[in-house]
Formats: sequence, structure tokens, C-alpha cells
Amino acid sequence: MKDHLTAHAPPRRPVDVLLRPFQLFAQGQAAGAIVLLAAAVLALVLANSPWSEEFAAIWETPVGVGIGAAGLQKPLILWINDALMAVFFFVVGLEIKRELLAGELATAKKAALPMIAALGGVLVPAGIYLAFNAGLPSQGGWGVPMATDIAFALGALAVLGSRVPVALKIFLTALAIADDIAA
Repeated sequence: MKDHLTAHAPPRRPVDVLLRPFQLFAQGQAAGAIVLLAAAVLALVLANSPWSEEFAAIWETPVGVGIGAAGLQKPLILWINDALMAVFFFVVGLEIKRELLAGELATAKKAALPMIAALGGVLVPAGIYLAFNAGLPSQGGWGVPMATDIAFALGALAVLGSRVPVALKIFLTALAIADDIAA
């Protein structure tokens, strides 16, 4: 593990002068959240701009992996949705498992509140949606408002950093995961 002095040591090579600001940024707790927010804003701007068709075409770009004659080629959007999101939820799930086994959620009493909150976070939005869309063709979309966007929720906590108590971070993470699983 790098200590405080090593992480901020002066660059040794000329290329380090260029790379060092990016490395220090990436080490920061909020770096991922800032990148996520910037990417979301950029995507919204592009999707609603005159370049929206070109932007949509990027997601359909074929991307493949292969070994020898065997290979797999799918559109970029499927790689992101199926592969990268699976890795993301795996990592977040491991964090929750650690909390359930030996952390802040190790007892049923401590784990109950996020689970009850998640149940409310699933039932209330679905109920509101159904109340406004009952009998309409859009009634089948009730599952859409149920899911919490865990990446943005965790990103918001990362931006706030140490100003947010660890217990709140664990609660929100558990709530968002349980909510997404139920949804």
C-alpha cells in the first residue's frame, strides 16, 4: 500500500508530469462519481442534439472478442449492459455480503431497516405508477419506476466523501441492491 508521501512524490520521468494529474484524480474517492455524472450529462446532450442518430449508432457498433477461430461479436450496448453491469453488481454484491457477514448488517435487526425500506422503495413507486396508468396500454411499464439507480446513488455518496457517515453509505448500498433485486 502506498503511504501518503509516496502517493504525492514528485514525478521521476517526463511522461509522469503529464500523467500525474490524471493518476491523482483517479485515486480520489469522488473520481468515479464525477466521471459518471459527466458521462450522463454528455449522453443526455448528445441524445437530444442534431447528432442523436450518430450517437445512437455508436451503441450498435459491433464489438467482438475471440481466440483463434472462435469468437463472439455483439453490439457495444450489449457488452455494457450484460458484461460490465454484471461485474458492477458482482462487486457491489460482495461488499454487501461482507457487511452481512461481519459488518454493519451482521444482525437481523440491523439488516431489517434497509430491507423494509427497499420493499417500500419497490411497492410505492409501482403503486403510484399503476394508480395513474390503470387500464391504459402503458400499465405494463410498472417495473420501470421500481429500480433505484445504484450507480448514481453510490456516486452521490462518493462525492460527499467523509461528510457522510459509514452507516448511511452501507444503508443506501443495501437499500439500492435489495431494491434492484426486487425490481
